[in-house]
Amino acid sequence: MRKYLLCASVLLIVANPAAAQEDVASFYKGKVVRLIVGIGVGSGYDINARLLARYLPKYIPGNPSVIVQNQPGAGSLSMTNQLYAAGPFDGTAIGASFNGLPTTPLLQPAGARFEAVKLNWVGSTNRETQAMYVWHTAPIQTLADLTSTEMIVGAQAPGSTQYDYPKLGEKLFNWKFKVITGYEATPKIHLAMERGEVHGTWANWSTLKAISEQWIKEKKIRILAQWALRKHPELPDVPLILEQAKTEEQKQSLALALARLEFGRPFFMPPNVPAERVIAIRRAFDAVMKDKDFLDEAEKLKIEIDPLNGEQVAGLIEQIYKTPAETVAHVRDAMAPK
Repeated sequence: MRKYLLCASVLLIVANPAAAQEDVASFYKGKVVRLIVGIGVGSGYDINARLLARYLPKYIPGNPSVIVQNQPGAGSLSMTNQLYAAGPFDGTAIGASFNGLPTTPLLQPAGARFEAVKLNWVGSTNRETQAMYVWHTAPIQTLADLTSTEMIVGAQAPGSTQYDYPKLGEKLFNWKFKVITGYEATPKIHLAMERGEVHGTWANWSTLKAISEQWIKEKKIRILAQWALRKHPELPDVPLILEQAKTEEQKQSLALALARLEFGRPFFMPPNVPAERVIAIRRAFDAVMKDKDFLDEAEKLKIEIDPLNGEQVAGLIEQIYKTPAETVAHVRDAMAPK
């Protein structure tokens, strides 16, 4: 009898994952999964999300259709707040946000109506390096110029690095910035740079290569610094922002602000999605990151792929939320809209 029960238990353990997989496939078959981008059309985030959407159906059990929708606004907060509060919670919606979105409840809590640690993180396609750059005719040519000359920065909204990083630079180094918000996406800021409305901005290095490679080749822009935890191999002569930190407070503040770049292209699902569907989407994401055709197309589009899986992103976010309160308060004060 004991032998029979043991065999039955083993069969149940083996069968349950298969049954769960079958249930997931049955749910997704014929469904449409929306990949909602919290940034405007044509941005690096948008290009990246659309590339992912072309390959995800191949690996999600049941092979649903995946469509991309854009819902820009408030540095991805509009999209995230809505998904968090209203779902759908069945696994048919995936959010694509700014890399600063996970730290928004910590650093810009006023507009955040979600808890980052409760979101189901799917993964990130890339670790990022932020380029800080100006138009070639701008009066700022080096970081040293910022002590005496104001840089007019084009930005999307608080919560984006285009807003947060110059504000932090003001606080930590007494640099002079005037930040103009309200641009839907980096291409719109680039138009403003050409028209002389702003001097420059911040953008992911991979985004800059993807949408304005010609500017780089023709030296239409000057890269003043790279904001990252480590130097990018393609930017060996560009100053690393951490090199500007002289005090322990400056170093800790920059480390918190730069942590978001470790999950440079984050994707998530709202809370309360059935666990087996979260796992299925995470593993589909991981499979896409190894797909040869996906990687070849990413290379053609100048999109860097250096992925983290969902569990790794979730772990990083949990660590960020353990940052000492005094460091959080210092950075929050620096980035607060004024």
